[in-house]
Amino acid sequence: MTHELPATSSAGRARAQALQMPVSIEGQPTSIVTYKSSGRLVIVGEEDLALSLARRLGEAIPCTVLVPSAARPEPGTREGRVVVRGGRPEIEGRLGRFTVNLETPDGTVSLSEAAGNPGSFFDLVLDLSPVPLMTHEVPPVGYYAPAGDDAKLEKALAEIPEMSGEFEKPKYFNYNPDICAHGGSGIVGCTRCIDACPTLAITSIGEKVSVDPYLCQGAGSCVAACPSGAMSYAFPAVSDLLAHLKLFLGAFRDAGGESPVVLIHDAWSSKTVAETLGPEMPEDVLPLEVEEVGSVGLDTWLALLAYGARAVVVVVTDTAPRRMVTEIEAQVLFGRGILEGMGFPPESLTVISSASAAADPAGWWGALPAAGIAKPARFALPDDKRAILRLAIEHLHRHAPAPRKTTELPAGAPFGEIKVDKNACTLCMGCVSVCPVAALDAGGDLPQLKFTEWNCVQCGLCEKACPEDAITLHTRFLYDAELRQQPRILNEEQPFCCVACGKPFGTRSLLESMLKKLEGHWMFQDEASRRRLQMCEHCRVKDMFKSGGPGVPGA
Repeated sequence: MTHELPATSSAGRARAQALQMPVSIEGQPTSIVTYKSSGRLVIVGEEDLALSLARRLGEAIPCTVLVPSAARPEPGTREGRVVVRGGRPEIEGRLGRFTVNLETPDGTVSLSEAAGNPGSFFDLVLDLSPVPLMTHEVPPVGYYAPAGDDAKLEKALAEIPEMSGEFEKPKYFNYNPDICAHGGSGIVGCTRCIDACPTLAITSIGEKVSVDPYLCQGAGSCVAACPSGAMSYAFPAVSDLLAHLKLFLGAFRDAGGESPVVLIHDAWSSKTVAETLGPEMPEDVLPLEVEEVGSVGLDTWLALLAYGARAVVVVVTDTAPRRMVTEIEAQVLFGRGILEGMGFPPESLTVISSASAAADPAGWWGALPAAGIAKPARFALPDDKRAILRLAIEHLHRHAPAPRKTTELPAGAPFGEIKVDKNACTLCMGCVSVCPVAALDAGGDLPQLKFTEWNCVQCGLCEKACPEDAITLHTRFLYDAELRQQPRILNEEQPFCCVACGKPFGTRSLLESMLKKLEGHWMFQDEASRRRLQMCEHCRVKDMFKSGGPGVPGA
């Protein structure tokens, strides 16, 4: 931020000193994503307009023109350009690797094949359709869809000649599939990262997800949305960011400031923050520019409050991707629920539009709380989302004005318990087998279902896996750290013992449920076969061989 902020008070002078502090985010090395482009362009649209734009781009840009229609694709040339007339296009890919497939009366054919160059890709796409063919909120690099906007068209024509060569960007994310709650045993659980991604870079691949690093543009909303921390931001890592913010707030306090507001924004709103909001806002408001506001989520916000901020305000622009803004707003609601349960004002976490704040530069901050916690935290925080949340919330709870034992949270919050209908549960442990975060555990030698509330991310896999519909989710926050991290028994029974040898296996309710489900099966119509179901696995095999039952050789 180059625009100088007012410094007429002790808070303003403390802010000036804090903002002069060198940025101490060292950052961990991250992978590099490389695009390669030879500038091969396809223009999709009305023929005369497309050719006029091709002429403006010049002979240096190898260009193919596609004129969509319901007819069969017919290749030709005009003005030295390849022109394919016909077919309904579907476009996939990114800079250097776009594929254009044409739906025709005879099936699907690639535009490359129709143009006489099968197997090749296009590097760039200029889509002149009134409604863009690619529906991404944030389109892939190399895809231009002005949709009738002359300014966007001119910008595209200026950029396209520069889009040949090799281009590098950082790989913005890290993904740990071991703690991903997306799926298990063929069941889909959490889809929050998929729902929050504005570039459609994240897709389901069975029980895990896949992130296309070429489509990802670092919006970061997947990181904010991920309940387990399986998805994390790599540029920078949250622990590096928080280490800097701890020093930043400490420098403000050491210079005489108290309980600041941290105003988080990105480059898209930096001018509004500096020139419009800056001169009018209180001098203890500390602007913090980050790579993407969507990448800074609940763990960072609560850590800032624990470090002594009285409020955290996130600034979004009117042009920000809707999926990202929706996720920020949801995370603010979750955080407000946790804070209100401790007696803190909900305005301690706030999201504002840069446009609405600019319309009221002297008043947008009026509802923010007057003070933060009396004793800011001094601890360093790890690069672990759930651990950051735990440490920050526990510190805030110790200094809370009116803490409760529990508080209800909005639906979708990544905290809570599960409730088990003991009359329906058979202790089959199907829920234990799908839990990705060790929130559920079997009782060892005893038929018990144990639950550790802090581990639960409310992904819903256990609820969907239960064959008896005995499980329901309940979003809440339990503030007692010991109770939250201590396993508790949700259901237990005496073990059922083998009718032949007396070895304990399973539970009576499980056996009764199985017998009821199999009572009409042809293999279990006599007493001997039903009794065999009440035997352990060893006795069951011995009995089958002794009696020559179904499945035994020679029976």
